[in-house]
Amino acid sequence: MPYRPFSEQNCSIANALAVVGERWSLLVMREILFGRSRFSEIKRNLGVAPNILSDRLQQLVEHGLLERRPAGGGGESHEYVATPKGRAVSPVLSALLRWGDDYAVPEGGPPRIQVHVPCGHDAYPRLHCSYCGEPIGPGELQSRPGPGATPKQIADGILPRTAGTPTA
Repeated sequence: MPYRPFSEQNCSIANALAVVGERWSLLVMREILFGRSRFSEIKRNLGVAPNILSDRLQQLVEHGLLERRPAGGGGESHEYVATPKGRAVSPVLSALLRWGDDYAVPEGGPPRIQVHVPCGHDAYPRLHCSYCGEPIGPGELQSRPGPGATPKQIADGILPRTAGTPTA
């Protein structure tokens, strides 16, 4: 599927989805971040058609999330490695995993539990305020116009206008 930017929208979420929003893209990133670096491993774990996987890998390489390298041992085999930009997708996947555990968990409970490497304990990452350090819950964020706002976004002011209504 061809890359389609959301050029009519001045929105960081839309811009992010233009890079990782195609079906399979985040699951491909999950596999890479789990350490599965070869095409055959990723295909086997996802059950995705080879042409679709090839397309997603190419897009993720073009957008700088992955690097394609020759695999060790010679031959024409390649592996895919996350770049710093690709590794930065990890918190997004953690947030989706947490939401899935809370609202879309399969019968029997979560299939995977995240573990905080430095302390070795199960981790349930949460969003925290960068200023006061307090956890941020649903409905505790509003969005104000930033330096790249359009005149319409500036006129809209702070959204949502009513505190307690969640925003992105």
